[in-house]
Amino acid sequence: MVQDYDVWGMKKFMGREYMGTHRVTFIIDEKGKIEHIIDKVETDNSTQQVLDLLGL
Repeated sequence: MVQDYDVWGMKKFMGREYMGTHRVTFIIDEKGKIEHIIDKVETDNSTQQVLDLLGL
């Protein structure tokens, strides 16, 4: 699935490079269509990011 959604790749942390899963949020509608992609996820505020995007 990480390959299907293209979220697997090189990451950096404390100067070290490694392969890993990128933090991305996908908003998917009831038909399975991707409506929105948040690729700059604010980990402490991710719920509010989604609510703001959806206008809630």
